[in-house]
Amino acid sequence: MIALIDYKAGNLTSVKKALATIGAEVFVPDTPDDLANAAGIIVPGVGHFGATRALDQPWIDAILGRVGEGRPLFGICLGMQWLLEGSEEAPELPGLGLLSGRCYRLKPDQAIKIPHVGWNSIAIRREASIVDEVPTGAQVYFTHSYVAPVTGDTVAVTEHGEAFAAVVQRAHISGVQFHPEKSGDVGLRILRNFVELAG
Repeated sequence: MIALIDYKAGNLTSVKKALATIGAEVFVPDTPDDLANAAGIIVPGVGHFGATRALDQPWIDAILGRVGEGRPLFGICLGMQWLLEGSEEAPELPGLGLLSGRCYRLKPDQAIKIPHVGWNSIAIRREASIVDEVPTGAQVYFTHSYVAPVTGDTVAVTEHGEAFAAVVQRAHISGVQFHPEKSGDVGLRILRNFVELAG
């Protein structure tokens, strides 16, 4: 069973539907204790980094506990940003800190629009289980203004005025800046890769 964390930040229903499409068993935990039996955990999200304040210490402790046991964790959009150390969007609020770096706002210029909304390609930089069978150049759907920096955890990058991390993975911790639930077959493949990682 995959735990889909609901912290009132957006795209829960569409992620649930996408997971049902690939035959994954999903539940939405009511309390941190409910994560005890989760084979894997997904943190979705849309909007302001401040929304992650709802993931308070009991949730953090439970998520870190499961990750410490080797259970995979996957962040989507805002959920991916939360896996890092924090974001300049809400500088007083720490991220989970499992991946290195802090998120920052894309720099607007006359050639690009912020927020970055719509389809764009990903360039895969290294092999990782989360992108198994995903070709470099694949098109995925984005909607965001803040991005994660390119670091050693970066699996794939996207360009929108500058390069930023589109896919990250370190061991069994992974995330995507785009919305796999809105990204057609490529998005479903990535979700399937995560579910397979959860065994």
